[in-house]
Order: sequence, then C-alpha cells, then structure tokens
Amino acid sequence: MSNDLYKELGVTRTASANDIKQAYRKLASKLHPDKNPGDASAEARFKRVNQAYQVLSDKKRRALYDEFGDAALSDNFDAEQARAYRQWTQGRGGGGGRVSGVQGVDLEDLFGANLGGQNIGDLFGNLFGGAGRKRASRTASMRGSDLESPLTIDFVSAVRGSTVSLRIEGQAEPIQVRIPPGAKQGSKVRVKGKGSPSPFGGPPGDLLLELHVEPHPYFHMQGDDLHVDLPITVTEAYRGARVTVPTPEGTVTMKVPAGSQSGQSARLRGKGMARRGQPPGDLYVHFQVQVPTSQDKAVHQAMETLSQYEQDVRGELRF
Repeated sequence: MSNDLYKELGVTRTASANDIKQAYRKLASKLHPDKNPGDASAEARFKRVNQAYQVLSDKKRRALYDEFGDAALSDNFDAEQARAYRQWTQGRGGGGGRVSGVQGVDLEDLFGANLGGQNIGDLFGNLFGGAGRKRASRTASMRGSDLESPLTIDFVSAVRGSTVSLRIEGQAEPIQVRIPPGAKQGSKVRVKGKGSPSPFGGPPGDLLLELHVEPHPYFHMQGDDLHVDLPITVTEAYRGARVTVPTPEGTVTMKVPAGSQSGQSARLRGKGMARRGQPPGDLYVHFQVQVPTSQDKAVHQAMETLSQYEQDVRGELRF
C-alpha cells in the first residue's frame, strides 16, 4: 500500500469525507478491471485505491493513520498499546524511532513477529504485567480487515439471482459468490472470510461486493416492480388479442383487451423483483400501438375504409 493514502486518491489531508468519496468513485470507475481487461498496472492501482479508500472513509481509521502513519493500517492495530510503548520509550530517553510522525517509537518492530528476541506478548507482559499480556492475546485473535470491491452484474441476474465466479489475489482457486434475487444498484454482498488475512494469526476479514446492475434494453425497474413496453398492432388493439410477453423468467401469454390505446397498461402479478422474505413485485406491460408503415395499395385502401369510422380524437383541443 502507498505510504501516502491521500496521494493515492489524489486528495489533500484536509479533504472532507465527501471529497474522499467522490475521488474514490471517479478513480474506481476509471480503473475497474472490466474497463481495463488485461491491464495489470490498472488492476494493481485499482486495488491500492480501494485499500486507501477503506482507511480514509472510516473516521476512526483515518484518525489513527494521521497519528501513526503506515503502522496503523492493520485492522488489528492497538493504539492504546502504541501510545503506551511510545510513552515508555520516550521516558527512557527515546531512541530508534523510525516511523514518520511518531517520535521515538519503532512501531514496525513493535507489531512485528519479535522485538530483540521477545515476542509482543512477552514485551508487554514485562512492561505492563498481566494487563499487557491480555492486550497482546486480544490483538493476536483479531480478525483481518474487510476488503471492498465493485461487481458488475447483468439485469436478469439481479432480478433472478445468480452465482458468479471471482478470482481473488493471493488465492489459487476462484470463489463462487451467490447473488441473491432482487439485488439492486448499490446493494452489497458480504462473502465471509475472503478479506485480508490477520497479521497476527486471527481469522481473515470479509469481502464486501458493491453491486452495479447493467441496464436492460427493454425492462426497467421501479422499486420491486418491473416495466416493459409491448408493441401491438392496430388490429390487436382494436379487436383484442392474446400476445406473448417477455419476463425475466421466460415468456408468458396475456390478453390485450379490445379497444386498447397506446400508453394503457396491464399488470402481471408476481412477475417483478423477488426478494427473500417478501412478496415479489409485479410486471407492468405498457401497450404501444404500432401503425403500419407499408406503402402497399391494399394497406392504403384499408386505412381509407378505417378512416370512415374513426372518431374525432382531438375533440375541442385548441392551441
């Protein structure tokens, strides 16, 4: 990870939370692997930007980073122990401090595997007695940090649910992630145990996937309901007809009432979004009457005959 997370996102240290969020979204959209297939450099930068955002978007983690620098990037970092050790080191004359912003404290050694032959539990046990050993034990059991990444899915997969295969850096085998039915733009899926490993031997963090749903060429979503425009002929609209309608589950047949007009709609119950523990939404079918465009003589004659029976649909309309 970069030594300066603010530079990684292209913001200043005084940037607001909203500035940080906007900078992240802009970079994440530009660097996403889907937009840069095969570009290892863009993928690596995308991961660094993601990691920087995870720290700077969290008020507490940002404050620790500002105080301790890179040493605070671990989710298991114990500020209480770090401050106690800094105070102890400064009390004995200070010395050997090598971490920027923390005078007299070698925090990398402090949270490394050992310290001059002593492990962290022994060190704090000697310095602070039983309380130090308890804190070190608690640190060793802390989980790794969560990772967050965007995931683009198609519209039908969002409606019906699906299983996608993802490959995570550092893991030999891809993982299978279940997208629940009814997933919406911006919703998140948590994958347990697929985040960052714990540097102290504790359980790993989780992977958080923020979903981006691709638009569909003719379906669109409003809440849990779906909407679709259905072209019908003049004859079908006038006489009524049974027509085929597409749904995310496949095609169904429905009745077009006689005398239907463009813009009128019919509802297919239960054919919308389905979410666990809730009744499914509906599918609204909006009729779009299509006028013949053929220049055939027989069509002209039919239109002339039809015009004799047409009402004045404009009525008293004035401009």
